[in-house]
Amino acid sequence: MELDLKQLGIVIRSIAEEKNLSEDAVKEVIEQALAAAYRRDFGERDQEVRVSLNLNTGDMEVVTIKTVVDVVENNAVEMTLDEAKKINLKAKVGEEVEIPGQADKFGRVAAQTAKQVIMQRLREAEREIIMDVYQDKIGTVVNAIVGRVEGRMVRVELDKAQAIMPASEQIQGERYHPGQRLKVYIKDIERSGRGPQLLVSRGCPEFIEWLFRGEVPEMESGAVSIKAISREAGVRTKLAVTSSVPGVDAVGTFVGGRGSRVNAVMSEIGDGEKIDIIVWDDETEQFIKNALSPTETISVIVDQANKKAIVRVAEDQLSIAIGKGGQNVRLASKLSGYEIDIVSDNVEANTTEEAEVTTSKPLGGQKLKRKDQLESSLLSAIEEHGEDTEEKA
Repeated sequence: MELDLKQLGIVIRSIAEEKNLSEDAVKEVIEQALAAAYRRDFGERDQEVRVSLNLNTGDMEVVTIKTVVDVVENNAVEMTLDEAKKINLKAKVGEEVEIPGQADKFGRVAAQTAKQVIMQRLREAEREIIMDVYQDKIGTVVNAIVGRVEGRMVRVELDKAQAIMPASEQIQGERYHPGQRLKVYIKDIERSGRGPQLLVSRGCPEFIEWLFRGEVPEMESGAVSIKAISREAGVRTKLAVTSSVPGVDAVGTFVGGRGSRVNAVMSEIGDGEKIDIIVWDDETEQFIKNALSPTETISVIVDQANKKAIVRVAEDQLSIAIGKGGQNVRLASKLSGYEIDIVSDNVEANTTEEAEVTTSKPLGGQKLKRKDQLESSLLSAIEEHGEDTEEKA
């Protein structure tokens, strides 16, 4: 099968225009493909072959590169000095020599190989161009359509590219199906041996912030802003907001009239996820109190050095402060950056070891009783047992 080299220039320009690639990029891909085809038909697998195309004339130059050595161990990539001097009189040991090749005609298999390599390389080049476009869109929210659901991973179609949304980036309990339209947050571009891959998310805190940006125009002017977010996607989110304009209610601004703004966000992420909007405070103690909302706290003791805080609440507020499965205290801890211990008010607490506490650490935090309480309970039990024994006697 003879390659029409005179038509290559036209083909390259056509492909470049169709794929929105530069002519040089397409030319380089075709040169690599032709080099692979040459190795298959006329050379050896290990050979280093270079192909150069002249777009104006359609001419092709093929050379095989070999290194000059004293003793040849691999004929595919090495040659002796005597052999090299037949090609280049100035050749020296250690240098590379270009051996001209004849490749005006390619066999059917070689031509097919060239075609396959060209298409593969063009897809890779096209993907790289697309990735460069989306590089500037990392950290933004875009519209997407669900393409395929593969187990727990979802593939989505963006405007000009495909992206993946792994289970860790999905909203807990949310179901996806092909053709479904949704918003996604472009989180990153992962690069691996299989090429670049767009990573999108609906479960990250940044997704919530971008949704609010679309509903709260005051964020653009800087009148209000989000200072911190902690989120357990599909379950609950805590949002700390502040205002830079005196008299502007930051929480009310984000909630909107009759809850219109926060409801619009919740309609995108699902009604199963609750959103707590609280006021940011520069004072750590007050901010931790706010973060535990809707808990009514009595006092907060902060250990700045160890980033820990002990919060005292009334007995009837314990379950509210902790939340279902420790959720409220856990999110408040993430929001404030402090490890929070909840202490019941009916216990005199000086340290977390002496008090009955529930901690923001992963659950497994059992309630602890003071040593003197245990001793008192034990003595009472012994005395009651003694009185029962005397009565029976």
